[in-house]
Amino acid sequence: MSTNGACLWVLVWASIISAGLGLGNGNFDDDFYIMWAPDHVTRMDNGRGVQISMDRQSGAGFASKKTYLFGKFEMQIKLPPGNSAGTVVAVYLYSNQPNRDEIDIEFLGNVEGKDYIMQTNIFANGFDDREQRIKLWFDPTAQFHTYTMFWNRYHIIFLVDGIPIRVHQNNAVRGIPFPRLQPMSLYTTIWNGESWATNGGKTKITWKPYPFVAQLRNFYIDGCEWNGNPRFCKGASTQNWWNKRTYAFFSAGDRLKLHWVRKHHLVYDYCNDKRRFKVAPKECRYQL
Repeated sequence: MSTNGACLWVLVWASIISAGLGLGNGNFDDDFYIMWAPDHVTRMDNGRGVQISMDRQSGAGFASKKTYLFGKFEMQIKLPPGNSAGTVVAVYLYSNQPNRDEIDIEFLGNVEGKDYIMQTNIFANGFDDREQRIKLWFDPTAQFHTYTMFWNRYHIIFLVDGIPIRVHQNNAVRGIPFPRLQPMSLYTTIWNGESWATNGGKTKITWKPYPFVAQLRNFYIDGCEWNGNPRFCKGASTQNWWNKRTYAFFSAGDRLKLHWVRKHHLVYDYCNDKRRFKVAPKECRYQL
């Protein structure tokens, strides 16, 4: 590729990260509703942020009022400080159907001072067990960091502070399920996952001190609002900018970033788990 071509692809990828300059303009009460434990949800900064907490009695959760088929979903999060082993803070898209589609980010609480593990998972037409885990290269409890799910008709991309950490390609033409038909809402929860979350469930929750508090702010959703017309949401237009052919490609520089994450921070990939899969799932052949 020529130097000019390389620069073009860098700009294309940068536009994915920066698209939607309204980041932070969302208001919690306008965009979300509390699913459970309203006494464990506290608004901050006039509704531009919230904190959700978990104690022995309950965790908490909220969800978007609208459902979407494709788009960019992003927020800044500061995770519970100290010894948070056994807790799970999750941000995910979910179709709430028996053969559900789901796109997950889950933060698996950890022992203070240890690497914090972030898990991603994808359900497509009811098929799951597609987990990857990375150890974050920073302390996510010390300050806010930006977490993004970018979902279009070509792929699903997970990003941390603009760095791609996972790409899941749409290979439906090869008979591989991909979330592309079911609209999904955006959910955020904090809950007790001590049976599996930390050290395979061996490290349990230490309830003192508590509650465990996660802070979330600068909510950003730019997606195709579901109106019952999948053809509209699959189309590429100025409104559905994420579906333009431009956003099917990666720059060489961002491939390097993705490979850096995989080389230095990936701690689990279902594609390499021979205990669970005697033969790696078909989509693993096409993984970047």
